Amino acid sequence: MKLATRTTRIVPSATLNISATAKSMVTQGVDVVDFSAGEPACDTPEVVKAAAKAAITDGFTKYTPASGIDELKEAIVEKFSRDQGIHYEKSQILVSCGAKHTLYNVAQALLNPGDEVIIPAPYWVSYPDIVRLADGQPVLLETKESHGYALDPKQLEASVTPRTRALILNSPCNPTGTLYTRETLEALADVAKRHGFLVISDDIYEQLVYGETPFLSIVSAVPEIADQTLVVNGVSKAFSMTGWRIGYAGGPKALIAAMAMIQSQSTSNPTSISQKASVAALREGTPFFKELLADLGPKRRLMIDTLNAIPGITCPTPAGAFYAFPNVSGVLGKRHANGTLTTSTDLATYLLHEAHIACVPGEPFGSPHHLRLTYTPTLDAIERGMQRFKKAIQSLA
Repeated sequence: MKLATRTTRIVPSATLNISATAKSMVTQGVDVVDFSAGEPACDTPEVVKAAAKAAITDGFTKYTPASGIDELKEAIVEKFSRDQGIHYEKSQILVSCGAKHTLYNVAQALLNPGDEVIIPAPYWVSYPDIVRLADGQPVLLETKESHGYALDPKQLEASVTPRTRALILNSPCNPTGTLYTRETLEALADVAKRHGFLVISDDIYEQLVYGETPFLSIVSAVPEIADQTLVVNGVSKAFSMTGWRIGYAGGPKALIAAMAMIQSQSTSNPTSISQKASVAALREGTPFFKELLADLGPKRRLMIDTLNAIPGITCPTPAGAFYAFPNVSGVLGKRHANGTLTTSTDLATYLLHEAHIACVPGEPFGSPHHLRLTYTPTLDAIERGMQRFKKAIQSLA
């Protein structure tokens, strides 16, 4: 059977593949410490589960408008105003089946063949393939670890061409934890305004910020950029609702309408029950943020401190999200019983099969000298996994 050429432009999600392999090993009785999955370990808040149960009991189990129910759109409008000072109308809101679906929708609505989307590297693994699926061309800009992996506005300026349609900006960033400052956001917005391209602001880790520097969306920093910005968010990370599959976006009416039309011919509406649960999350679930951050804080310190104590490994402290992104350059080139660790993929494979630790290599994130580990498991699991990690590295020659 001859398949569409678009299927040859993309690869399966590396994070989902690693996570699936780890889960398969667990079912076979292997004690795997899984640092690969990007989801909180905390359970979904009770107020959210109660709203879902009520929706089922009340028979709210039928089709809804394809773009989402008004009640949820209103809660999202309230959330944007309350948390970020961004003011939208309901016609500027789209509810989708997860933030990834939102990003897919905007790529399909915005891009023509050959159009370019600028993506700072390291990047979330799905950004380039979402662009390629829309016949677009990802333009990958390498950021520097010494500059905190933040995109340099001068670098952005130099990369703009007549085909540039969008910039994807993820803060806090998966995988680096980078949190953009007001000064940098203002400079990036200036470039976008002068050249007229869309800013896709992926704010999915908005609530997962440590330390004194607050989260700031680019539209909050520069309100006049709102008419050329799509702000993407969702309930997955902030409310530990990864499986509920609700993402949302706020942006220009014409773009939102185009995205909604595409969604109406692909998935139709997001799950009715999940929409009702998300209303409860946005309106009543915010106390959960403190619980989540209190859970993640000690885990972050344990993992980062342990990684930095291992010879050959360096790991900056992430300002946000829940990932460690250690530089493993000092380990690559070393040997183990079955060969040489040439790439971070080799190292991740070695750690999985020899030390029973699941983590994601840096190559799919656009950074071949790194690994990504999530610090969402229990403290005991992190301590156990880090000891295995240390022992596995020390056994290399």
